Amino acid sequence: MGSSPKKTTLQKYLSELQQHPLRTKAITAGVLSGLSDVVSQKLSGIQKIQLRRVLLKVVFAGGFLGPAGHFFHTYLDKVFKGKKDTKTVAKKVILEQLTLSPVNHLLFMIYYGVVIERGPWNLVRERIKKTYPTVQLTAWTFFPVVGWINYKYVPLHFRVILHSVVAFFWGIFLTLRARSTTLALAKAK
Repeated sequence: MGSSPKKTTLQKYLSELQQHPLRTKAITAGVLSGLSDVVSQKLSGIQKIQLRRVLLKVVFAGGFLGPAGHFFHTYLDKVFKGKKDTKTVAKKVILEQLTLSPVNHLLFMIYYGVVIERGPWNLVRERIKKTYPTVQLTAWTFFPVVGWINYKYVPLHFRVILHSVVAFFWGIFLTLRARSTTLALAKAK
């Protein structure tokens, strides 16, 4: 009778997010990135899941994307003192889209080519020259809306989580795009 009722999985997750925000966001980003890669592998016709690739995606998202997002959003909230008026939200979205977004996409493309695909740097560099502008321009048509919603309506401690959920789908798009480019370049040679 004196014991507390069991916490639900969501309650446990929220508790971890409150007590250990960086770790929880990093793990969440990693898990969602891994799941995204499993889905993208299946959609691209890969019969047997490439576990190494999934784990490397988990490492990238958990080791870089989650923590980078955590520190970036925390920094912006300090700089703008948590304001959510239209002018401040617009500034945050513009800052994010001109700094974190291009860096995330460029580093992902380098990591994907060099580490995941084990491609030679010259091939990776050529692929990035050809596809990075399109990937970033596409991101700029979509992610400012996500950023606006995030900064206007989502509490600080959930912003990386929302980005990770959206990145689940974005990762599928990037993976399929990178894969099709690799196949096209291989056929051209």
